[in-house]
Amino acid sequence: MNDSPWATEQVPAGPAYDALVGPHTRPMPIVPDAAGRDFDDREARDRGAAADGGPPFRAETPPQEPMPSPPPPPSQAPQDASPPPQKKRAGRDLRAAIGVGVGLGAVIFASLFIVKAVFVGVIVVAVVVGLWELTSRLQEKKGIKAPLVPLAVGGAAMVIAGYVRGAEGAWVAMALTALAVLVWRMTEPPEDYLKDVTAGVFAAFYVPFLATFVAMLLTADDGPERVVTFLLLTVVSDTGAYAVGWRFGKHKLAPRISPGKTREGLLGAVAFAMAAGALCMEFLIDGGAWWQGLLLGLAVAVSATLGDLGESMIKRDLGIKDMGTLLPGHGGIMDRLDSLLPTAPVVWLLLAAFVGTG
Repeated sequence: MNDSPWATEQVPAGPAYDALVGPHTRPMPIVPDAAGRDFDDREARDRGAAADGGPPFRAETPPQEPMPSPPPPPSQAPQDASPPPQKKRAGRDLRAAIGVGVGLGAVIFASLFIVKAVFVGVIVVAVVVGLWELTSRLQEKKGIKAPLVPLAVGGAAMVIAGYVRGAEGAWVAMALTALAVLVWRMTEPPEDYLKDVTAGVFAAFYVPFLATFVAMLLTADDGPERVVTFLLLTVVSDTGAYAVGWRFGKHKLAPRISPGKTREGLLGAVAFAMAAGALCMEFLIDGGAWWQGLLLGLAVAVSATLGDLGESMIKRDLGIKDMGTLLPGHGGIMDRLDSLLPTAPVVWLLLAAFVGTG
């Protein structure tokens, strides 16, 4: 046996040792003190352990397993990443649109049944504002300078002439307005002359000439009732198309022109307008019959839809959503006249065929 104090002490093996120091504890080297005694260097860190009769080694604390974290409260539970399905919503502010619509309706009905001439003034104002919107958008987006002054003066003259002299007066005023546009544009440089006057003649026909038929409806003995029938059928057609198309629309009617319109919406417009037409011809128009109202409603639904698509073509060509911002929730005046303008001559013609113009 080596008597050197640096010799390694023999460590007993077996169950007793394992029970004392644990199976995973390695023996530390023996360090002699000044008196020649050997002691474990861990004994220096655990002062008093040997003096108290305790074991020369401290059993290592076995590693503890991490405690499982409690589940998060319900308020912090992970949510589904996919958003809930959203309901269909209208593209405009319906509250503002309804308010403006009610206000316009009150003005129209009050002027219709109090003094007919006042309603003619309402038509003139709508025509002049519509021409201003149309010519402004043409100049802004396409650089087309359709002369507004002769259009506004000629448009007002067209409406008044149609009310006073009928269709003949409207045609004469239309011709004079076109001539005025040609002459007025001659005061500008010749560049783009043809483009500007073509747009001017188109604007004269599209807005004031078609609106003249509304004034011509008013000249009959039951003129206010005829105008109400015209307005009511057009509004009901638009409402039916919107309601049915929003709820059941799946098949696009003309996606390249107006992506929001559907075939189901067109069927809704026809059904609503035919029902309203039968009621109007039976109870509002003198000498009218319900079956005439069915035909009238069908024609109104078709013409109103075509008018809406026609203005959608114009706005797509110009790259705009609305013609103006004058009417909150509706856009501009022209955005409300789009289905009314082409419908006016259709209603005037059919009523003249069914019950005459008197």
